Amino acid sequence: MRTLVLLALVLLFPVVATVAADKDSPLWVVYQGGEGPGKGKHIVLVSGDEEYRSEETLPQLGKILAKRHGFKCTVLFAIDPKTGLINPDVTNPGLEALKDADLMVLFTRMRNLPDEQMKHIVDYVNSQKPIVALRTATHAFALRSKTYHDYDWQNKGGFGRKVLGDTWVSHWGHHGKESTRGIIAPEQGEHPILKGIKDGDIWGPTDVYEVRLPKECVPLVLGQVVAGMKPSDPPVKGKKNEPMIPVAWTKQRKTDTGKPARVFTTTMGSSTDFESPGLRRLLVNACYWALLMDNDIPAASNVDIVGTFRPRPFSFGGYEKGKRPADHELK
Repeated sequence: MRTLVLLALVLLFPVVATVAADKDSPLWVVYQGGEGPGKGKHIVLVSGDEEYRSEETLPQLGKILAKRHGFKCTVLFAIDPKTGLINPDVTNPGLEALKDADLMVLFTRMRNLPDEQMKHIVDYVNSQKPIVALRTATHAFALRSKTYHDYDWQNKGGFGRKVLGDTWVSHWGHHGKESTRGIIAPEQGEHPILKGIKDGDIWGPTDVYEVRLPKECVPLVLGQVVAGMKPSDPPVKGKKNEPMIPVAWTKQRKTDTGKPARVFTTTMGSSTDFESPGLRRLLVNACYWALLMDNDIPAASNVDIVGTFRPRPFSFGGYEKGKRPADHELK
């Protein structure tokens, strides 16, 4: 029944074939970056989910990566073609930016992209470049077209299982009632992505997702299900934490070049999760690691918020109306 409800929601969302950018009202935002370890690297961050406010998380992540670390960042949004406003209920223009991306950061949910847009995603994956994936990227695409049926989340797990390691299975924690505390996975404390992070530094009000990772995935952070919506709440007793389920992991895909194509996934990442400095550090470190920049990860990455950041609670239809990509530009 749950699957049928989710599918019905997807079918309600219109497909946008083409949206033309207006130079006075661009459909994406670019943070040029500057001095720092990331100088010369281009990260494309793709938002587009209806519930967890990826349109808030990714611009702030892009600002941090650009201003604090020197990366050029292009942030893409779901845009209403009639108004040019950000609207998570439609699909994404601008994916051609992936052609010259060094890293894709993906935070979409059940996108029914037209073939000409989906091709940019598939071409990027096939180029064997790295990926950082957040929350609903485990079920990133729900495709009516058969052209890229392998990426449809309902086709044997689709993109999530094929590329990241697993798809969405269930809400393991009680959605909206139980939150998530990050616990470092055994023997992973020295991993570069976890530099400067300890047990409890990561917390978010979203619940733990159930995943069943294959052996080629390496769990980094386990999700302790917390009996409430505050960081100080105690862990839930019983099977939900016995054992704890991974909420962040890595996977390295084999490539023709001999260099690994690195993939990092976390099932956290809502804009309210992103208030956690520990989660911000995890994501910034993951971008370095994905780009084979392990040795450049600072002992304590600067993950301070750039400008103002007032995330909205996760909910369907809860996005801020009337916003344009230009509203997210660095001032």
